[in-house]
Amino acid sequence: MATRKGSSRKGTGKRKYGKKASSKVEKAMHEKKRGTLKSGKSGKKVKSRKQAIAIGLSEARRSGGKVPKKKSSSSGRKKRSSGKKS
Repeated sequence: MATRKGSSRKGTGKRKYGKKASSKVEKAMHEKKRGTLKSGKSGKKVKSRKQAIAIGLSEARRSGGKVPKKKSSSSGRKKRSSGKKS
């Protein structure tokens, strides 16, 4: 079997997320499980696992942790070509 090109990266020590990011996410997940994690402006209780992770990563970004850039949302309007049809 052929091996993948990037499969030997395990021991290189290159982490996508820093330790601060993982601890913030872990803290947010515990708060979510206890039912004490609140969302930003509205202050509503967070019920979604994905939202809890997003809050943890956002806190890590604010405190200067190593976190990759946010993915741009594809749920917006699609771009249209500016040329008119004749």
